[in-house]
Formats: sequence, structure tokens, C-alpha cells
Amino acid sequence: MVSAFLNSVKIPELRRRILFTLAIIVIVRLGAAITTPGVNQAVLQEWFRSALTEKSGGSVAALFNLFSGGALENCAIFSLGIMPYISASIMMQLLTAVIPQLSRLAREDGGRQKIMQLTRFATVGLCIFQGYLLAVSFQHPESYHTMLPGITDTIRNLGVPLVDDTGWTFRIVTVISLTTGTLFLMWLGDQITERGVGNGISLIITIGIVARLPAALAQAWKTFVPSAQTGTSQVNPAILVLMVLFLFIVIAAVIAITQAVRKVTVQYAKRVVGRKMYGGQTQYMPLKVNYAGVMPIIFAWALLLFPTTIVGFAFKNSPTAARIASALNNGWPHYVVMAAMIFFFSYFWVATQFQPAQIADDLKKYGGYIPGVRPGKPTSDFLDFTMTRLTFAGAAFLTLIAILPSLLSQSLQVPMITAQFFGGTSLLIIVGVMLDTMRQVETHLIQRHYDGFLRKGRIRGRAFDRASYSRGEAAERGTLMWLYVGIASLVIAGVAIFLYGR
Repeated sequence: MVSAFLNSVKIPELRRRILFTLAIIVIVRLGAAITTPGVNQAVLQEWFRSALTEKSGGSVAALFNLFSGGALENCAIFSLGIMPYISASIMMQLLTAVIPQLSRLAREDGGRQKIMQLTRFATVGLCIFQGYLLAVSFQHPESYHTMLPGITDTIRNLGVPLVDDTGWTFRIVTVISLTTGTLFLMWLGDQITERGVGNGISLIITIGIVARLPAALAQAWKTFVPSAQTGTSQVNPAILVLMVLFLFIVIAAVIAITQAVRKVTVQYAKRVVGRKMYGGQTQYMPLKVNYAGVMPIIFAWALLLFPTTIVGFAFKNSPTAARIASALNNGWPHYVVMAAMIFFFSYFWVATQFQPAQIADDLKKYGGYIPGVRPGKPTSDFLDFTMTRLTFAGAAFLTLIAILPSLLSQSLQVPMITAQFFGGTSLLIIVGVMLDTMRQVETHLIQRHYDGFLRKGRIRGRAFDRASYSRGEAAERGTLMWLYVGIASLVIAGVAIFLYGR
């Protein structure tokens, strides 16, 4: 792996792409520090500093602050981050799968460009809406305590207001600044995709999450290491050792589930065209265990945050609505609803994106078949049954990873900013984007006859392909068995840490 990094510098084109990407990252981090005009930055920073030690970690605002890379803490021009664009892209993908007109448009020449244009228009609309809500909550923090819990106490202690101007001038300036910042981030992401190492939008999100890692480590040090004044720590320091080991287990499990595939053997019949013979080859159709990726968790979080937002702006004086929103954020209904939504959106995403009938028709058209399965509808049923089993295993793993940070925070009194790196959306995004980036760099290295990052892994992979079963049923059973063993190991390790902490 070290030689692969050194070889990356030797290739002029790849070196220019890496340096260009690093320059864009610097610009992104500078934009996260430029404060929006009219906001007292010290008040927000003090509130976030006090919210780090709470179990909720600041609730909704802390989650947005994580994905914006700390920009919301500074009320920077990049406070909205790239999330409005991600939300608009997800919405357009779902509408394309549901609405026939958009589905036909996507298959036409130039249709993708038109859908991308609609996505950007939707992004502007979301930016204006979210920017206005953020500006109003900053102007009247005492009225929207559900969105910013504890902000009034911080303002009272510091003796200075969060925003001096409570009129429309501040709202207009804030909306324009935040919308412009998000659109600028979109353009920077496109530049990384075209002239950098690729995956520009995903890389910007990852950099924002990783930027919060130093603050998480500092808060973990304060929590686990004894202080000089009292000589005692808030949590048993031995828990820190167990959590570090547990972190490596979680990262290894996330990498395994991200890379895990079920290889379905596809045999092509021999065809004689003129004097040449075609077909007669054996290939493999990879079916990913976690086909939906991180999308089910993002959808579930978005819907769970929606009641809190509605309570903060529409039912701010209703105690019953506030209790319901609090239970959906931290109580046991939160975990039940979260698990149900992750399973639902996992199957929903597979149902809209994976088309077994079309795959079966394409195989039949080009003379391909799965050994032991008749072409046509039996092949479609086989692919649908196989994908259903894989999706259940992937959804179970996603559910465990999604609720792991909250369980660690509430059971062991671990700060939420630290617990977020033990699972959830942030860890899945970091692992997925890092693997994709390494794959992009490895492609450039292999094209120029250099060894990639995982030279031994590729050799073993080829040997496994030659030894694969004709139909792959035993391989699927083995994959699911090890996946369930991994889930059980994570549960046992978490229970052991919890019991030891108590």
C-alpha cells in the first residue's frame, strides 16, 4: 500500500488530480469558517461547546453541524452544506422510478442532463426554504427551543443576543448567503469529479465529517482521562480501551458489508457466426448485500427529524407535541421507528432500482442463463428471491450500525460527537467514499502498469472465482452465515462494554 501511494506521485496526471482535489478541500474548509453577516459567532460556538457533553448532542442542529463540517457552529456561508443537493438528487431518483414520464426522459438522449437541471432547480428551492427557517430560528431562538435546545440559557449567560437585526434584512441576506454557499459547493464538487480524483460531492461530505474528528477526540480525552483538578474522570478509563477495540471491529464490519457481494454464475451458450464462435464463457453477476448503501439511513433520519422541525415551527407551545418529538429523538420509539424505516427503505430502494425481470430478459436475449434455472420468469424469480434474502441481511446490519451511536451515548455517557464515529451515517459515508476514492486512484495506477492498493487481495479474488460453485448457493449461505456471525459479535461486544461500564 505504501508503494501505491508513492507511485501515485510519480504519475503526472494523477499527481495533478490529487493536488487539485487538495486545493478544493482547502477552499471548502475556508468557506466553513466565513461567518454569515449579522450572526454572533461566539454565542453559537458556546452553545455547541456545551451541547457536546449532552447525550442528545444538540439534537437536530448537531446532526446538521456534523454533515456541514462544523460550518453551522460558525454560522458560515456553507452552513447548509451539500445536503440540499443530496436531498434533491434522492427525490429526483425516486420520482424517476415512480413517474413514467421522468423514466422515459431518463432513457432519451440528453435526458440525464435535463433531470440534472431539474435537480439543481429543486436544490435552489430547498436552500431558500431551509435558509429561511434557519434565519428565523436565529432571530427568535427563544421561540424555537426545540430546534436549538438550551440556546436561551447560553444567551442569558453571555449577555449578548444571537442576532441583532430581527427584520427582513437579515433574513434576505442569510438566505442569499446560504443558497450561494450551497451552489458554490455544488460547483466545487463537479470540479473534483471532472478534474480531481472523482466522487466530488461524496468527497465534500466526507471531508466535512472527518473535520469533526479532532473535536470528537478532544471531547473523548476530557471524558475518559482524569482531570487535573479532581483527579477523576467522568467515565472509567478502561472503557476507552474497550471502545478503541470495538471501533476497529465496527470499521472492519462496515468495510466487509460494503464490499460483500453474492456472485451469481451466468453461463453463455456457444454461437457460431460465420467462421467465429461466440459465447461459451462463464461470468458472474455480483449482487451486493448492501445494495441500497447509506440511503435507507438518510431517509429514516430525514423523516425522524421532520416531526421535530414541525414542532419547533408549528406547535412550539404544545407540551404533548414536544413530548412526542422528544420520544422520537431519544426514547425507545426512536429505535423501533428507525429500524422499521431502515427495513422499509432498504426494500423500497431495491424494488425501484433492481429490476430482475429486465435482467432476465437481457440474459435470455444474449444467450445467457443461470445454471440450474430456466430462462425467463424462473430466472426473474430466482434473482428476486436471492436479492430479498441479501437485502434482509443488509438491512439488519444497517439497523444495528444506525442505532449504535445513540446506544453508546446513552448507556455509557459517551459524548454524542464521539459516539457518531462508532456507526451511523457518518461511518458508512466515510468508509464508502474512501473505498471508492481508492478504487479511482487504483484504476489510474493499473492503467499505467503499477500495482494497486490491494495486490494480494486481487490474486486471492481470482483464485476464489475459479473455485466458485456452479450455482453459488453454498457461497450465499456462507456469506449470510458470516454476516450474521458479525452482527452477533457486534451485539455481544456492545453488551460487554455496557455491562463493564456499569
